[in-house]
Amino acid sequence: MSGELKKMIIEAYREEDYSGAVAESFEVMFNPNTYTQKYDIEYEERQGQGDTGSPQIFGKIKPQEYSFEFLFDGTGAVVAEVSVHSTVERFLAVTGKHDGDIHRPLYLKLSWGALISKCVLKSAEVTYTLFKSDGYPLRAKVKANFSENVEDTLRVAEERKNSPDLTHVYTVVQGDHLSLLAHRYYGDSSRYLQVAQYNKLNNYRSLKPGQVLAFPPVKDLGNTPATA
Repeated sequence: MSGELKKMIIEAYREEDYSGAVAESFEVMFNPNTYTQKYDIEYEERQGQGDTGSPQIFGKIKPQEYSFEFLFDGTGAVVAEVSVHSTVERFLAVTGKHDGDIHRPLYLKLSWGALISKCVLKSAEVTYTLFKSDGYPLRAKVKANFSENVEDTLRVAEERKNSPDLTHVYTVVQGDHLSLLAHRYYGDSSRYLQVAQYNKLNNYRSLKPGQVLAFPPVKDLGNTPATA
């Protein structure tokens, strides 16, 4: 039905690849009004002596992070009356408490609208804001931070198609330059001479369309780029 309210669901798994049955699940009491998605790229600065600038050398793309603020209300004014303390503990048990079967917290999947994220809980900060006369909480806010969790096999397939630890075979097209190809495969254009030596090129400055070049694992080129 169009317009039907869908609440965020947090499903927890014991398998890293999210196979098997859902071990635990939690439906939020109120959908968050906003959430933050952090996309972080790490670079290394390499500045030569006497240079005024430093090139930003790509390092890695860090796992995406998501931040939410969840509300819990036990007054019964908006939703059915519940124990706020028990509900918060249930949320923490599903998302972040140590699981005895796998000896770590469970692997999570957040589902809400367009957001579907496989992740783990990084931190949770609980603030109780209203209390009964006996001290039991009636309202709480939980600021939760999750970090994307991608299994190794999928991460390798998605992120390392052009890894410098793999061998690549490339067919030259018009306009190719060896230094640019070295940068594509190794992130370092100065390795073009090593690539030329590896491929036994007589004239690396004049590549011919249709020429086939091999770009071996970076370890096979040596640690120090060759110099002209």
